[in-house]
Amino acid sequence: MDVGPRAPGPQARAGSHSRAPGAATRAQFTSAHSAEDQHRSALQGLIQGRVLLLTICAAGIGGTFQFGYNLSIISAPTWHIQEFTNETWQARTGRPLPDHLVLLVWSLIVSLFPLGGLSGALLAGPMAITLGRKKSLLVNNVFVVVAAILFGFSRKAGSFEMIMLGRLLTGVNAGVSMNIQPMYLGESAPKELRGAVAMSSAIFTALGIVMGQVVGLRELLGGPQAWPLLLASCLVPGVLQLASLPLLPESPRYLLIDRGDTEACVAALKRLRGDRDVARELEEIEEERAACQGRRIQRPWELFLDPALRRQVTSLVVLGSAMELCGNDSVYAYASSIFLEARVPGEKVQYATIGTGSCELFAVLVSCVVVERVGRRVLLIGGYGLMICWGSIFTVALCLQVAGGMGQWLAQVCFPPHPPHCLLQSSFHWMPYLAMSCIFAFILSFGIGPAGVTGILATELFDQMARPAAYVVCGVLMWTMLFLVGLGFPFIRESLSHFLYVPFIGVCICGAIYTGLFLPETKGKTFLEISKELHRLNLPRPAQGPMWTSPKVITSTGL
Repeated sequence: MDVGPRAPGPQARAGSHSRAPGAATRAQFTSAHSAEDQHRSALQGLIQGRVLLLTICAAGIGGTFQFGYNLSIISAPTWHIQEFTNETWQARTGRPLPDHLVLLVWSLIVSLFPLGGLSGALLAGPMAITLGRKKSLLVNNVFVVVAAILFGFSRKAGSFEMIMLGRLLTGVNAGVSMNIQPMYLGESAPKELRGAVAMSSAIFTALGIVMGQVVGLRELLGGPQAWPLLLASCLVPGVLQLASLPLLPESPRYLLIDRGDTEACVAALKRLRGDRDVARELEEIEEERAACQGRRIQRPWELFLDPALRRQVTSLVVLGSAMELCGNDSVYAYASSIFLEARVPGEKVQYATIGTGSCELFAVLVSCVVVERVGRRVLLIGGYGLMICWGSIFTVALCLQVAGGMGQWLAQVCFPPHPPHCLLQSSFHWMPYLAMSCIFAFILSFGIGPAGVTGILATELFDQMARPAAYVVCGVLMWTMLFLVGLGFPFIRESLSHFLYVPFIGVCICGAIYTGLFLPETKGKTFLEISKELHRLNLPRPAQGPMWTSPKVITSTGL
């Protein structure tokens, strides 16, 4: 009786069941398709992020890493190279070289590095324009290859002149890379990451310093027989860059603004960003190209004559000089003697020195992470402010260490005519440890602010037509100051004694004040927005007539 009424039921249920799977399948397909799209988008974003990360690493390993590495490895084989110089001269002439001439040759070996850096800084601008940013970094490795060959065979050839020439060539390599690498990375990064990406140059510099200190240990390549290999080891980072950088894109801004190659620019942006942001960023680069219409690449000396660049050039000169004159390099030079006074065993000083380089590396990494959150001005002012604090404490600690210092004076005043010996001891024994702590704190403060942020200025404050010339000025200034500080520090130390850090503290004060009063914040702004703001600050009156009429492709030729 129940069978009849239920007969159509299975068909109806079958029909409804046959329709339900279709709807469910479509829903599942849509959901699966959406999930697949999300997964593909996330995967694409990860791949694009990896391309940018690989670009940073490939540019840095053969770029500013070489500067830090060659700057630090030369300290380990000091006595071995001096002994080799004396032996070579004796083999040639039959008599030993006088001690003062041995020191003169050694001073030339050391000072030829900044001299080569100055030459490289002058080459960097024309190379960046004629060859492009990426090709310039690749061609720059020729200097390293030749230098490594000279270093490696100098002992067999019995020629300390080969060491001198090799140091000159490594300096040229460092001078070129110190200018072109931040330019290349700053132009390749999106605006929200531009500061952090540009600061990676400082990270690789600090990493090079630490690696040079580690490789230069006596247990590795710092021994009396291995120093030619130590100097020639700069070939390894160069080979790594030659193998990796050709696979990565050129600067999109260079391709469009300087070369006028829209297709290559779009292809480079897609590899670095993905399709999502290409159109918007391409439009912004087109606007900057339009703003550069009718203008040519500026020469370094023209920057000082252009009233529209007055604030940019002043900021570059003042803060670039402050970074080199703030005393950080002198802290490295003074560290070994402070460690010895703090009763660190002589054979362990080399390990304590590695700690100084590690402090700067750590601080620069922290600064790179927070720069896009707190801004450039805060890091610069905070860094210089902390350096003023620690430099002052360091000066007080040195004063209290020297020949009884203030502690002995107080003891004699309070307990004439025979001050207690225990009071004299308690006034001095902990001062070397305070001075050693100040060294680490000073280097940390330098890494947080000036070490990384100063290198961004030439990228962000100047437009595409002035940027290569700005890096030439920045490079010449940096290497000149580095040479002068290295030359003058022994005389400053001799004349000022324990007050040697007072001039450096004054420089830090000037850097902090200038940053607070005159340096504009560039965080999160496009190059065109920064340029317009600086134009308004430099020229308050509106310009008479339009500055340009229509977009036009500008092909750069040379400085």
